[in-house]
Amino acid sequence: FLWGVGSSAYQTEGAWDKDGKGPSIWDAFTHKKGKVFRNETGDSACDGYYKVKDDIQLLKEMKVNHYLFSISWPRIMPTGIKTEQLNEKGIQFYNDTINSLLENNIIPIVSLYHWDLPQVLQEKYGGWQNISMINYFNDYANLCFEKFGDRVKHWITFSNPWAVAEKGYETGEHAPGLKLGGCGAYQAAHHIIKTHAKVWHSYNNTWRSEQQGMVGISLTSGWGEPVDPHSQTDRDAAERYIQFHLGWFANPIYKGDYPEVMKNYVGRKSAQQGLGKSRLPTFSVQEKTYIKGTSDFLGIGHFTTRYVLQKSFPFLRASSYHTDHELAELVDPKWPAPGPKWLYSVPWGFRRLLNFIKTQYGNPLIYVTENGVSEKVQCTQLCDEWRIEYLKGYINEILKALNDGVNVKGYTAWSLLDKFEWNKGFSERFGFYHVDFKNKNKPRYPKASVDYYKKIITANGFPNQREVENWYQRSMDTCSTAHQLLAADSLITHMEMVTEIALPTVFTLCILISIVLLIFYLRNHS
Repeated sequence: FLWGVGSSAYQTEGAWDKDGKGPSIWDAFTHKKGKVFRNETGDSACDGYYKVKDDIQLLKEMKVNHYLFSISWPRIMPTGIKTEQLNEKGIQFYNDTINSLLENNIIPIVSLYHWDLPQVLQEKYGGWQNISMINYFNDYANLCFEKFGDRVKHWITFSNPWAVAEKGYETGEHAPGLKLGGCGAYQAAHHIIKTHAKVWHSYNNTWRSEQQGMVGISLTSGWGEPVDPHSQTDRDAAERYIQFHLGWFANPIYKGDYPEVMKNYVGRKSAQQGLGKSRLPTFSVQEKTYIKGTSDFLGIGHFTTRYVLQKSFPFLRASSYHTDHELAELVDPKWPAPGPKWLYSVPWGFRRLLNFIKTQYGNPLIYVTENGVSEKVQCTQLCDEWRIEYLKGYINEILKALNDGVNVKGYTAWSLLDKFEWNKGFSERFGFYHVDFKNKNKPRYPKASVDYYKKIITANGFPNQREVENWYQRSMDTCSTAHQLLAADSLITHMEMVTEIALPTVFTLCILISIVLLIFYLRNHS
């Protein structure tokens, strides 16, 4: 069983325009005022581009088996078009990262796309709305297989494509910030699914025999639980919730087509609007055959659960993805919510989701690619007991799912560092390591959860209750020490800032006073 942590390029690397990197849609999006909380950007993020060796030492300290990270497409292909330009410095950066991980016995799991599309492709073609992305992305993927595939054996084509489609092209909350209601998300997802299949076939035909690696996709989904498990309409609504999130992408890959319930609901709504065809695109017979079976493993991101019930929306001329599935989401006020409003800790939902995947998709090989919790506190919190509780609860449910016969082979906690959280800026912190973003050196400080997770990895799970309680106590002790260090460093940083401002000011004042006194002296003597 593999234990690891993850991160993504745009959220951590920074160096947005350094060493030949081209702009991404997230560079363009965050540079527009009003798109991100406090107008923050990932221009420097965690400075991961410059601190990669230090961060690999953190991974080594945590004793992880693997590290999941993403490659920035515009860092190695500035315009996104292979024939136009390659950036050797970008390629070297990822080569160095991969080599350094392997030297430290850490397996690299690499995502080809964690949302940072080259801006040129957005401007020229409209990004994922355009079918030409399929070939451009395939060229990029093949370059990665060529340059890194001798050492990377676990590839993810897309990380959480649901968010790319829904937040990028439907609500506009994420880059590229388009609000193409009703069609945009479905169109983007359609092209992403076809792209994924093309890349899998490329690997299968060209690289697999030589490199012996695996290509999968990482899908993020919550669990939907019916409000009333005895009500058929609530059970159907909960099923729709999963199918409109996970099934949207998983069904074509494992069964060859969109879920029937999606086709029915979107088709019916489209007909009510007087449209000649469904807003949900269709796959041809050849495409269905081509797409089915294109995943060597299924990556699963999972954070939380919702109660779901049927909700009919009044007939709207402007239907959207959110009204198409005809459901409402609720939460139990008793569920712990240590971080942002959307992330409630509901461990039992994870086991149900994993079992759903087992029965729906023929028990595929699963790697958990993202699972974690953030804090939304203003003051620094290194003693993150809520993250420890969250990890304990969710990892325990994976163990139960394993005992149910689910074929889950790895767990990736999210995330290594506090980082740029998309439109939320730096206001949400998912990291095991606290990053002091106010300090120009972006120092990292371990939270209590680092020590706790390290113990889980070393024991390959939970030995017995007494020992696990001891882990908790020892982890809490370590965070007190880290707090003292952080407080001392903050004081030094504050003093340095004061010195940087105060010394030149005092020096300038002294010169001005001297000049005034000199003028006064000369006047008196003349």
